[in-house]
Amino acid sequence: MRLRPGRAVRKINSQAWSRYSIRKPRKNFIKSLPHTSLLVFNMGNKTKSFDTTFKLTIEQNFKLRSNSLEAARQIANKYLERKVPNNYSLRVVPYPHDIIREKKRATGAGADRISQGMALSFGRPSSVAARMFAGQAVFELKTAGANKKIAHEALKRASKKLSGTYKIVSYENKQVAK
Repeated sequence: MRLRPGRAVRKINSQAWSRYSIRKPRKNFIKSLPHTSLLVFNMGNKTKSFDTTFKLTIEQNFKLRSNSLEAARQIANKYLERKVPNNYSLRVVPYPHDIIREKKRATGAGADRISQGMALSFGRPSSVAARMFAGQAVFELKTAGANKKIAHEALKRASKKLSGTYKIVSYENKQVAK
């Protein structure tokens, strides 16, 4: 079965169901944790200090699935690596912890007999998402001031892979160790 579209799960309309503990397994809400597609959070040169910071901020409340965050991370990192190699620091800010549950439904002939069950069942864990609220940063990019256009383009390309509307905010860092 394929992945459901993002519009089916992107609204934040209830509390997060993310209770999973290795130390206290009896207290878990979830028995098995779905894997996350997002594994790398920091890219580029992490030791060098840069004079300009860019943030890709979301303008409304959304849930962003880990596979869409991973796609946006890859496209921004690939563009930056090609244009300004090792002269940037890109960080994915949110961590996908919210567990998306879905009730499997059958389609086709005879599906009405197969899909019968509880009317408001809770479903099984299928994927994980990050809960994002308006004004919160999705990506944080640090680079030199001369690379402003490249940084803006990289975050713009990343926003195309995510659902919702975004704004790119830039800051000038005060102290830079040279």
